[in-house]
Amino acid sequence: MGYHTCSIFKRRPAVFFLLIGIFFLISIHRSRSPFVTETYSHIQTQPDLNDGNFHWANVPLNHPISVQFMTKIPSTAARTIPKIQHVFEKETTEQKKVRLARLEQVRSNFTHAWSGYKKFAWLHDEVLPVTGGERDVFGGWAATLVDSLDSLYIMGLTDDFDEAVQAVIEIDFTKTSLDEINVFETTIRYLGGLLAAYDISGARRGKHATVLLHKAIELGDMLYVAFDTPNHMPILRWKLKVLMDAISAPHGGLNGQSQGVAADGQKRLMSPPNQAAPDGGLLAEIGSLTLEFTRLSQITGNPKYFDAVQRIMDLLEKQQDETRLPGMWPVVIGPSRANFREHTGFSIGGMADSVYEYLPKEYILLSGKLPQYQDMYNKALGAMKRNIFYRPRVKSPYGREAPRMLIPGDIQVEPNEPLLGQEPEPRVQHLGCFAGGMVALAARAFSTPREMDTARQLVEGCMWAYENSPGGIMPEVMHTTRCPRRGGDPTTTTTTTDDDDLSHIPTCAWDEDAWHADVAAHAKLPADDLHKIGGHIAEQHLVPGVVHYDDKRYILRPEAIESVFVLYRTTGDRSLLDRAWAMFETIVRLTKTEIAHAALADCTVKDPKKSNSMESFWLAETLKYFFLLYSEPDVVSLDEYVLNTEAHPLRIAK
Repeated sequence: MGYHTCSIFKRRPAVFFLLIGIFFLISIHRSRSPFVTETYSHIQTQPDLNDGNFHWANVPLNHPISVQFMTKIPSTAARTIPKIQHVFEKETTEQKKVRLARLEQVRSNFTHAWSGYKKFAWLHDEVLPVTGGERDVFGGWAATLVDSLDSLYIMGLTDDFDEAVQAVIEIDFTKTSLDEINVFETTIRYLGGLLAAYDISGARRGKHATVLLHKAIELGDMLYVAFDTPNHMPILRWKLKVLMDAISAPHGGLNGQSQGVAADGQKRLMSPPNQAAPDGGLLAEIGSLTLEFTRLSQITGNPKYFDAVQRIMDLLEKQQDETRLPGMWPVVIGPSRANFREHTGFSIGGMADSVYEYLPKEYILLSGKLPQYQDMYNKALGAMKRNIFYRPRVKSPYGREAPRMLIPGDIQVEPNEPLLGQEPEPRVQHLGCFAGGMVALAARAFSTPREMDTARQLVEGCMWAYENSPGGIMPEVMHTTRCPRRGGDPTTTTTTTDDDDLSHIPTCAWDEDAWHADVAAHAKLPADDLHKIGGHIAEQHLVPGVVHYDDKRYILRPEAIESVFVLYRTTGDRSLLDRAWAMFETIVRLTKTEIAHAALADCTVKDPKKSNSMESFWLAETLKYFFLLYSEPDVVSLDEYVLNTEAHPLRIAK
């Protein structure tokens, strides 16, 4: 088909070029973004930054980075990532009946807790599940609401989802009830929640696209200001109220733009006060921002978010072999000096966990375009297997031989002693139960099938902690007995093969005397006074294999069921479904209140007292993982989504 040029352009080429120029200027003004996006053309990705309202993107930075110097998401061809999910066979009629009944019970408990939140704490961070009322602990920006958005959609609660998305409009990220905010928690709960709701609902083609995406961009731009430091390491506990007062002071607030007056008489936004990254911080809080910031760059095409977190990861990679435990990073780090190697405490539990979790997930989210994440993960896993994982000495609660199991402990590296001879402390954290899912996911993504056995043993360790508990729930933190490493005990039986690098931590038989000795040592009791030892065991509700409960609470945590879910989706092992259901029934029976569900003050007793707390991850993670476990396998497929550490599914850009 031919095209005909209008006669006016033939006669007056100057008019033609003038109109072309005007069209070009208009198109630049409308797009407001020089970046290529992956979204569809009918979605206006970037907010209008000249609409007279305050925008974090307009705040002039003290240490800006020009676009040409930013690290971009690689444009190289994606690597082929192997299929992650198991190929499931068709279920029987009876299996489907049981599964759907369980699915409905999970949804019913979710709607119960959600209704309590709506009634007593709408637009607040958390509901008080025992007394009613609300609590604001994460900025006062409706943490439970934002954290629950994708759960609502996944569970088919579309009316509640629509209502919640409309409520998101009311959230004002320029105001907070707290003196300082936790940048990490804000990222994983709020930014992750908004992005996942956008991704999972297909909102780029629907009515909620602008609300969800613009709110995510607004929050991403706010968090980006926390990186405005001399070395571009972020402030982790950020005094946002102080900053807002400073940039809004010249004209008394943020009605319209926060402005000063330049020499030319034009109004300008004020720069924030000089900021510096903290001298000390926690590994997880600085190294677990990658998925959310990367996904925001993928959607908007703006590289600044990815650049901000990739700088951190490049430093972690550079220093990974220079720490006191090569392959891992210490729990305490020094952001102000970009120092991630000096401290001596190492763990994959609280304050460190998600930095390791995000290594294979970032690789998958980037479709394998950055092999550095696979390399970093492999080094970290090797260090965990050599120095962190241990085998508990257990008495089987199953009426049969206990399965082989692993548990991640902690280690305090002594600088003047050989690393080879240093043992992990057998300190079990519920937070560390994510490890089984991490290893299972990576085993599929990186085609290392033998690591699936490592994953299974890690999951078995946490399942044992549930199934062996007096109340059927794993507490926050406890110490256990530990099998000797490297075959130093005649009761050990090495059952590993020559090529299995877990052979240095062989299994061992149950030994009641060894358990009593460990209990006595921890409680500082005479080793030969069996009466006192027995009394202490009874008083503390210790079960065989457990030496001490450091923290007896259960705060509705998801990590154990998270790993069960991932192991099921990657192996298809149906036995996990029944074991997980026993966990669910126990948890719900002990935590349900008239309003919602409550944390437990002491889950080692038969009738634990309820605490007046329900963190947002109960709806965002724990119940979601139970729901997905009993859903069809293609619901939030692990081949299509990566779940952040708050269980928010981010779409893998193919």
